[in-house]
Amino acid sequence: MYDFTTIGALVGLVIAIVLIIMKVHPAYSLILGALVGGLIGGGGLVTTVNTMVSGAGSMMSSVLRIMTSGILAGALIKTGAAQKIAETIVDKMGQRLALAAIAIATTIICAVGVFVDISVITVAPIALAIGKKANISKQSLLLAMIGGGKAGNIISPNPNTIATAEAFGVDLTSLMFKNIVPALLALAAAILLATLLSKKKNGLAVEHSDIEPSEAKLPGFLPAILGPLVVIALLALRPIAGITIDPLIALPVGGLVCMLVTGNIRHIVKFTEFGLSKVIGVSVLLIGTGTIAGIIKASALQYDVIRLLEALRMPAFVLAPLAGILMAGATASTTAGATIASQTFAGTLIESGVPALSAGAMIHAGATVVDSLPHGSFFHATGGSVNLSIKDRMKLIPFEALVGLTATVGSVVMFLIFG
Repeated sequence: MYDFTTIGALVGLVIAIVLIIMKVHPAYSLILGALVGGLIGGGGLVTTVNTMVSGAGSMMSSVLRIMTSGILAGALIKTGAAQKIAETIVDKMGQRLALAAIAIATTIICAVGVFVDISVITVAPIALAIGKKANISKQSLLLAMIGGGKAGNIISPNPNTIATAEAFGVDLTSLMFKNIVPALLALAAAILLATLLSKKKNGLAVEHSDIEPSEAKLPGFLPAILGPLVVIALLALRPIAGITIDPLIALPVGGLVCMLVTGNIRHIVKFTEFGLSKVIGVSVLLIGTGTIAGIIKASALQYDVIRLLEALRMPAFVLAPLAGILMAGATASTTAGATIASQTFAGTLIESGVPALSAGAMIHAGATVVDSLPHGSFFHATGGSVNLSIKDRMKLIPFEALVGLTATVGSVVMFLIFG
C-alpha cells in the first residue's frame, strides 16, 4: 500500500526543517530531507530516488505556470502599476482610514498576481509615509500589510494557489473564488488587529530615515489596473462562458497588456527578465518541495493521520486545514506548505468524501496561519521593509496567525454550510 514508513517521512521533514533553520537553501534542505527520510523509511536507494524524481516531476505543470506568471508580476512592479494602485486606494480612503486603506491596497496588489512578500515591499514606502503623517507605529503598519497580503494571497493566481489547484485537479479561478468570503474575513481581522495594535503606546514610530522619496513617474490608475482586469476576465471565462483560458496564457497576456497601456512595451525584455528573477526562486523551491511531497505521499503518514483522526472521533475534513497549517509552519512558506499538504492528502480527502474544491480551499487557507516563522524568507523580507528588528518582528507572529486562522475558520465554515 505504501513504500515508506511514517517515521521515515516525519524524520525527513524534521531534517528539512532543521536545515532550513540553519540557513541551508530550502530547496536543498527539502531534497536532502526527502532522501534521508526515504532511506530511513525503508524504501531503499532506488525506490527513494525514483519517488523523489516522480514527485519533482509532478510539479512541472505548476512551475511552468508560475514562471509565466512572472511576466505579470514584473510588469506590475516595474511599470509602477502596483504602486499606483496602492497609492490611489490610500489617497481615496484618506488618513483617517489609513490602516484600512493600507490593508486593502496590499490585498488587491497580492490578489491581482503580485507575490505576497513583494506586495508588502511595494506598499511599504506608501505605508511608512502615511504612518509618519498619522503617527502610526511601524508594527501596526506592517501588520496591516501582512494581514492584507494573507487575505489577497488565498484569492490570487499566485504560486501557492496554482500548486494547490494542480494537486486537486480543480480550476484555478474556481479555487480563487472559493475563498473570497474567508479572504474578506481575514482582511477585516487584519484591520481590526492593526487598529488595536496602533493604540498601544510602546510602538515604534516611523522616522525620517525610514522614508525613501520616490521620483518614479507612475502611470494613471486605469492603465495600472487594466492588466490585472484582463487576467481576471480571461480566467473568469471558464465559469462564466465555459471557455478555458489557461493561466499559462492569461497571466502573461495581462502582463503584456500592462506594459502596452502604460507605454512600456519597449522595455518588454528588461521587465520580463525582472519578473523571471522574482519567480525563479519559488520555482526551484517547488521542485525541492515535490521531492519530499513525493516521499510523504508514498508513505504511511496519510493513513496514520486518518486513523488518528478516527480515534479522536474527528471528521475527515479536519485533515485539510490541519495539514495546511502544519506543513506551512514546518516550511515557513505558504507555497511549500500548501503544495506538500495538497500533494500528500488530496487523494485521501477526496476518497473521504470531501469535495476537491473545498478541500483545496481549506488547505490553502490553513497554509496562511503560521507561514511567516523566522526560518522562512517572508519573515525577514517583510520585517526589513519597515526596518523592524528581529525581536520586534517576532512579536507580530501571533497577530498574523490570528489573521490566517480567521481565514481558515471561514473556509471551514463555508465548507460546512455549502459543501
